[in-house]
Amino acid sequence: MSKHILILTGSPRQGGNSDLMADAFIRGAESAGHQITKIQTAQLKINGCTACECCYSSDGKACAQDDDFNQVARAMEQADAIVFSTPIYWFTFPTYLKAVIDKFYSFLMGEKQLPIRESMLLVCGEMEESSIFDGIINSYSQSISYMNWQDRGCFYVTGVCKKGDILATGSLAQIEEIGRNF
Repeated sequence: MSKHILILTGSPRQGGNSDLMADAFIRGAESAGHQITKIQTAQLKINGCTACECCYSSDGKACAQDDDFNQVARAMEQADAIVFSTPIYWFTFPTYLKAVIDKFYSFLMGEKQLPIRESMLLVCGEMEESSIFDGIINSYSQSISYMNWQDRGCFYVTGVCKKGDILATGSLAQIEEIGRNF
C-alpha cells in the first residue's frame, strides 16, 4: 500500500551526512511507490512555542505565530508516516528540528487528529560510542508515544563528522533498503 511519508531533516548542512541518509531513504521509499515530502527544518524560520494555547484558532492555522511551522503542520496533516533524519546535537535533536517537535503541542491543544500512524528516526553522530544516542532515542520514543505513532525503528550511524563521512560506512544502502520496506 502506497504511503505519503514526510521526512523532516535537522541539519543546517545541505548534502551532509544526515541529508544523505534522508535521500537514501527517499530513494528506497520512492522505488516502493511511496509519495515523499522532504522538509529541511534548518531552512525554515520557526519560533519557539510560547504555550499561548491559541492553536488552531479561528483562522485555521496550527500556530498563532506567523512562522513556517504552519507550513510543516499542513504537510503533517497530509502524511501517513513521518521520518526524522538528523545529526545529533548535544545528545538530542538540533534546535531547528526541536522547534518543530515542540510545536506538535498545537495538534494536542487544537484537538487536531493527524493521519500519521508510524514514524522512524535516522540519526548520525561523530562519536563512536552508541550510548551517545540514548538521549535522542529516548526523546524520540517519548514524543511518538505521546503522539500515538507506531515506532518503525531507530537507525543510527556512529563515527561520522565531516560532510560525506557516511559514504564510507555502507549505511546508505541499508537505509535505502529500509525505505523500500517501509
